[in-house]
Amino acid sequence: MEKEKRIIEEYTVLKEGGSGEIIEKKSRFIATLCPVESEEEASAFIEAVKKKYWDARHNCSAFVIGANAELTRCSDDGEPSGTAGRPMLEVLLTERIRNAAVVVTRYFGGTLLGTGGLVRAYTQAVKEGLRKSRTAQMRYGTKLRMETDYNGVGKLLHLLEKRGLKAADSEYGQAVTLWVTAPFSQKESLIKEATEATGGKCRIEEEENGYYLDIGGKRQ
Repeated sequence: MEKEKRIIEEYTVLKEGGSGEIIEKKSRFIATLCPVESEEEASAFIEAVKKKYWDARHNCSAFVIGANAELTRCSDDGEPSGTAGRPMLEVLLTERIRNAAVVVTRYFGGTLLGTGGLVRAYTQAVKEGLRKSRTAQMRYGTKLRMETDYNGVGKLLHLLEKRGLKAADSEYGQAVTLWVTAPFSQKESLIKEATEATGGKCRIEEEENGYYLDIGGKRQ
């Protein structure tokens, strides 16, 4: 029997990759990040960066794919084992970054950094690259169909606003129907409060569970 996957309630993705650079004892460390959805995309990105910086001493890489970090890979690309790829991957995992790949390019400055120095340099380079990237939060939530009468819709909208949520869609007919995606942890309390706020005149159906890009409760 396959073990049930643990639900990660939220994680971070790259909306737009970026590039950051640090200098350590005259060695240049250039971190380039990119959003990826598969191992093939990650591999293609890594190869493209290696081609761009073909004259560099090292192009170390790491990527993580899946909400539960189901797939991870890293490469030291000639640096001493464990001094580049693994520290780079640890930054992504610690920051809860998912579906992302990073390559840190090193142009050697003539001075050896030692094991600790390399770990710090590759770690800081990835952090600098993340600082120059645009990120967004993915949340695990439930899409709810909420139907009420015209007397209750104002109370529903007030409740949603108080929780920082917005209706992704609405339909005004004989009754008013709102579609709202709420964080999974808020589902039960939201249903309870919506029912109480409308005096029991709110029919609520759960349509689907899944991850959504958090822009104030709207699915994107």
